[in-house]
Amino acid sequence: MPAWWRQAVVYQVYPRSFADADGDGIGDIRGVTSRVPYLKELGIDAIWLSPFYPSALADGGYDVADYRNVDPRLGTLDDFDDLLAALHAAGIKVIVDIVPNHTSDQHAWFQEALTAGRGSAARARYIFRDGTGPDGSEPPADWVSVFGGSAWQRVDDGQWYFHNFAVEQPDLDWSNPEVRADFVKTLRFWSDRGVDGFRIDVAHMLTKDFVDPLPSQAELDAMPRDGNHPMIDRDDVHEVYAEWRAVFDSYDPPRTAVAEAWVEPSRIPLYARAESLGQAFNFDLLEADFDAGQFRRIVGDNLELAATSGSSTTWVLSNHDVVRHATRYGLPDAERDSAGRPTRKHGNEWLLSGGTQPALDRERGSRRARAAALFVLALPGSAYIYQGEELGLHEVAAIPEADRQDPTFFRSPGEDIGRDGCRVPLPWSADGPSFGFGTGGAHLPQPAWFADYAVSVQHDDSTSSLALYRAALAMRRLLQTDESLTWVETGRDDVLAFRRSNGWTVFTNFGTEPFELPDGPPISLSSRHRDERILAGETTVWIAGA
Repeated sequence: MPAWWRQAVVYQVYPRSFADADGDGIGDIRGVTSRVPYLKELGIDAIWLSPFYPSALADGGYDVADYRNVDPRLGTLDDFDDLLAALHAAGIKVIVDIVPNHTSDQHAWFQEALTAGRGSAARARYIFRDGTGPDGSEPPADWVSVFGGSAWQRVDDGQWYFHNFAVEQPDLDWSNPEVRADFVKTLRFWSDRGVDGFRIDVAHMLTKDFVDPLPSQAELDAMPRDGNHPMIDRDDVHEVYAEWRAVFDSYDPPRTAVAEAWVEPSRIPLYARAESLGQAFNFDLLEADFDAGQFRRIVGDNLELAATSGSSTTWVLSNHDVVRHATRYGLPDAERDSAGRPTRKHGNEWLLSGGTQPALDRERGSRRARAAALFVLALPGSAYIYQGEELGLHEVAAIPEADRQDPTFFRSPGEDIGRDGCRVPLPWSADGPSFGFGTGGAHLPQPAWFADYAVSVQHDDSTSSLALYRAALAMRRLLQTDESLTWVETGRDDVLAFRRSNGWTVFTNFGTEPFELPDGPPISLSSRHRDERILAGETTVWIAGA
């Protein structure tokens, strides 16, 4: 029997913004449990639960202070066990987020490192260096963190520690056997509780080779990412994952894992192969325009990569780190270089202007988002849905500076607005202080237009985005045969069609001019609820096999 995850639909739950059971304004574990009937009715196969561990929330929970516990603001381990049991009873598997590149600066290990001093075993778990200059007051190198600003932070005794992300997220030293052993313990802790798999945060960054003298930032940027880069996508990271794979395979059934690995395409199979993590995210659609040529190339490339690794590919249109795709598709296409790569962050200019420039065509974005969702859900491989995507939610741009939480916003003023706009708590009802999220308001402000997208509004509306997702997920099970497709020529560059092995055919019109469908069986599902044989622009239809 094929592994369950190969063609699963996985729903990402960002727990702090999903549902709030205790009314403190922050979503929690019991809130997720209360919505298990909703998730079951939606028709998903699994949830991916973003970090719920104790955290100072310097980076939305990705600064973990204790990997084997639950943040008290989100609940208890008993609450987690109850959630796990409820999901399993509903036939839904559970993937939890593991953040192995760095800890929180509140983690017991890092607090010990601060007090233990230079040369201590406690500091050897992290990456500490002496500074430069006559008195060591300059950082060891001019490196810039992902969130902006220096990647080095000085401590009281004068040494500096490396943090590739926020200051509050010191990087671990993965050459340290104690670090490796502790994460094996963490994987077993959650596996023993019954979780079905793990999503590995920044899986390509764990191992590092910082040989003195350290290179400059310019030298780092110029180095090829071929497995020998000092800090990105090193070949030796797979020694870690081989050990993890042995842990996963010691369970019956084996635990699954998926890598968040932003690497060169040719290197994705290293993470997705059976002896490593087993699957890796394909993020190409996060950077693509609503364009037939881009979609066809991305599908073809990633099915080839999956065949190389022996895994299945993954399809992602939105997640907690990017502008929601309903908004991306309603904005002008990204500026691209000669190789087709986006030269600016998609949607960033719109967010920086407070959501006014360039102008958002909300209806077009929603129409394209529905068409893209139906296209993706018909593909072989697993599909990841980000919470609220099924409601057709757009990005929230107008968040006052005082309410923002993302460290990207604070460390890169005027350059990156951050990711808060896709993390605003969900609207469950059309009224109330937080649209049904909880009795105590919401930790990020919700716009008034959320009322039109609420679950209560869409639940019984057969034309709603929610109804479309429910119908597609129910029907998708009929498409899950083998993991291949055959392209069908349409005679138009802006219309794509492919056929699955059971005869189902999918047509997507990426353009605006109508397309006449060939004679055959009636339309089974349409992103625009039209039954005629004319495929409108920016529309996808599924047609059952004859």
